[in-house]
Amino acid sequence: MTLDDDPLGPLDPDFARAFVRDMRRPPCQLYLISPLDVTGGFADRLARALDAGPVAAFQFRVKDIDQHSAARLAEPLQRICADREVAFIVNDSISLAKRLGADGVHLGQDDGDAREARDALGPTVQIGVSCHDSRHLAMEAGEAGADYVAFGAFYPTTTKVTEHRPEPVILSWWSTLFELPCVAIGGITPANATPLVKAGADFLAVSGTVWNGDEAAAIKAFAEVLK
Repeated sequence: MTLDDDPLGPLDPDFARAFVRDMRRPPCQLYLISPLDVTGGFADRLARALDAGPVAAFQFRVKDIDQHSAARLAEPLQRICADREVAFIVNDSISLAKRLGADGVHLGQDDGDAREARDALGPTVQIGVSCHDSRHLAMEAGEAGADYVAFGAFYPTTTKVTEHRPEPVILSWWSTLFELPCVAIGGITPANATPLVKAGADFLAVSGTVWNGDEAAAIKAFAEVLK
């Protein structure tokens, strides 16, 4: 689905020009996503990143390993986050989030829905849903009880294969009409983040730009953009 295929129809580009961020919303924050390989010295890198500047949440994202192995890899990273009061979010798996007692779970469109996650994980766990470039999917996620919705990829990314490329105006539209936080994701760097913040993103989800180089320097650069 492209934005133009959204059942709600295309967004008026003038919407973005008229948008003013509501100062009652908290400032935009950083949402850090793990690389697929979190073995070896990754725990030390995570600690270094989280000590370099403000990070609101960390998403544990690994693929193609069994749940026992995933849990074993997650546990030291979860402790690092807990020690720094950073929310620990599990990607894709409601069952792994429950097993770990994670702070949240992030669901793709094929990973179950927010109602299922709420029933399994309880009232206090944060539930996020990927909504790509669709206002319709975002509204459905909100109605199902999601705690945040994620739009993207806004920029080219090598972290995952993406088929959807929304315009920043979708963030403006969402944050004007809904209190539920929205996350911008996809190829975000300190150099290209500002338009997404100005458009209304509540969180910037970042991965490759942090882990493909000096993680502490990247976090500090994002802190400068977001301060």
